[in-house]
Amino acid sequence: MLTVGLTGGYASGKTTVAKELERLGCFLIYADKLGHQSLEPSGEAYGPTVQAFGPDILKADGTIDRKKLGALVFASPQELRLLNSFVHPAVYRVQDQLLHNFSHEQPNGIAVVEAAILIETGRYKRYDRLIVTACNEPLQIARAMARDGLTEEQVRTRLRSQMPVADKKSFANYIIDTGGTTEETLAQVAAVHAELRRFV
Repeated sequence: MLTVGLTGGYASGKTTVAKELERLGCFLIYADKLGHQSLEPSGEAYGPTVQAFGPDILKADGTIDRKKLGALVFASPQELRLLNSFVHPAVYRVQDQLLHNFSHEQPNGIAVVEAAILIETGRYKRYDRLIVTACNEPLQIARAMARDGLTEEQVRTRLRSQMPVADKKSFANYIIDTGGTTEETLAQVAAVHAELRRFV
């Protein structure tokens, strides 16, 4: 099994690339989805998160209001580290189990883990290849505002909490420029996928 990390800046097109790789036959693990699951009332990170950040982050139904929590943690590196200390171990356990299962089911397959901060956490070292998605910052901001309903300043705060995309590129085996048309992005994904197939 070939393991591939997929990362990039906030709203830099990771999901578009991930979905196309999945369509092409790769096994995809979406770390953000696992993170969200860990913060659900039945999730491993729910209790510690509510205890640390207080009941103000809860909606009326008892679920965590991720926008409220995001506003808190992205404004403070210390608070973000605290949240990550609850969420990341839960995510890693599920990820590792999924990869283990897939390696037995498809030893000649390609498994891709899509995650925003693979490089910052050092987890990128666990993968055979690393793909970084990139586009210019104004486009990231516009995409994030449209997709997540955030203000420009909220988006900029999130961008500041991550390693600049220019720095991430230096770690990449493959860089996919998502600044053009969807068709241009998908063509790059197809070319990278063809390269990856050579290793399995």
